[in-house]
Amino acid sequence: MADNFNFELVSPERLLLSEMVTEVVVPATEGEMTVMANHAPTMTTIKPGVVSVRSASGKKQDYVVFGGFADILPTGCTLLAESAVPVEELHKDELTRRIEAARKELEHAELHEHKSRLEHFIMELTHLRGIVQD
Repeated sequence: MADNFNFELVSPERLLLSEMVTEVVVPATEGEMTVMANHAPTMTTIKPGVVSVRSASGKKQDYVVFGGFADILPTGCTLLAESAVPVEELHKDELTRRIEAARKELEHAELHEHKSRLEHFIMELTHLRGIVQD
């Protein structure tokens, strides 16, 4: 049986989850990573994607996040998301709206670095739209 640790998922709008869990899979910028109890201290940025949480009771919950960062300690993990919702509350039309807004911003972007970040963000949202159920 896996050890439990405290996990909190926080967005500017609300605290989405705060409970004891056995594992959390986060879409880190450098690649997907699984966090378990006694994880080495780490801080990482988060890209748009799905956070999968396995509670101490064995229940699995998925949340869609749109960036942020995770602070990981041996005793817990806090994910501060720019925006987050339970996966069942997100619809493809919301992702389409975000993609269109990013495309409009891209049309007016002047700096190459800003354009590159927006193109990457659009790619991540498009991928996410492909895996979200309608």
